[in-house]
Amino acid sequence: MTAHPLRAHLVAGLQALGLALDERHIDRLLAYLDLLAKWNKVYNLTAVRDPAEMLTHHLFDSLAVMAPLQRLTQGRAIRLLDVGSGGGLPGVVIAICCPHTDVTCVDAVAKKTAFVQQAAVALGLSNLHGLHARVESVSGKYDVIASRAFAALADFTAWSSGALAGGGVWMAMKGKHPADEIAALPPSIEVFHVEQLIVPGLDAERCLVWMRPRGT
Repeated sequence: MTAHPLRAHLVAGLQALGLALDERHIDRLLAYLDLLAKWNKVYNLTAVRDPAEMLTHHLFDSLAVMAPLQRLTQGRAIRLLDVGSGGGLPGVVIAICCPHTDVTCVDAVAKKTAFVQQAAVALGLSNLHGLHARVESVSGKYDVIASRAFAALADFTAWSSGALAGGGVWMAMKGKHPADEIAALPPSIEVFHVEQLIVPGLDAERCLVWMRPRGT
């Protein structure tokens, strides 16, 4: 069997991120990358066309949140909602790496959630679900609500607050430190941690903003 042309690149990136994933996880990440590239030709899931660029800009970008997320959950089984998930970033990547995390990717664009549902079947991920809806209408409750390049922090938290479980937190993936967005948050939302992320091969600022309802 021919080795995947991007396998060595992925393995090197995982080492740089300090992530110890087994061969099955690596195989699934590469299979997801192939699915994304294939469906993208028809469904326009991402503006990035080159698989090698997808690996850096999408997979490594999403994998960079794994260590912080694992520190937060400490191995507990949680429910995670990925808001405005698009082609499943970071939701599908989290579902692959964290089998005990039940991941729902919600998006208002039907073709994008159809892709996530197809990925769940193709990759054998029973913990991954695609949901075609606006986040304001989501009825379930989630321990972590995540977003990547979705909306301003005030809008993200306001629109998804109905889906946050008691004791739950928001995890927003951002580029540069969003000081203006943090300043615009209502008093009811507390930012309890902002951490810089280093994405292998990506010469751009990335950070993770952790929030929760004040007083929880």
